[in-house]
Amino acid sequence: QVQLVESGGGLVQPGGSLRLSCAASGSIFSIYAMGWYRQAPGKQRELVAAITSGGSTNYADSVKGRFTISRDNAKNTVYLQMNSLKPEDTAVYYCRADRERPPRAYYWGQGTQVTVSS
Repeated sequence: QVQLVESGGGLVQPGGSLRLSCAASGSIFSIYAMGWYRQAPGKQRELVAAITSGGSTNYADSVKGRFTISRDNAKNTVYLQMNSLKPEDTAVYYCRADRERPPRAYYWGQGTQVTVSS
């Protein structure tokens, strides 16, 4: 079982930056791939960025070049640095942990609101 707690959301103006954090507890963090997802009102939850236990990353096309995902296994934390924010980035951002070894399992955090508005 993994518990995930996101933080760092808030209100920011277009063009601004935020850094989200997701702190994990309850299991061996280093064997989990970690991802950030977001869900805007009336839309489906979508993958924003992900990082494997080995450090490989992938990003949604809409955030490439603006967002950076990273992890600190010593702190059991994954980060999402968001730069050049746009109003369309407004959503609830969720952290997800995917166990890469059997038994496979995944866990969600409770979400943190990001609002980009002037």
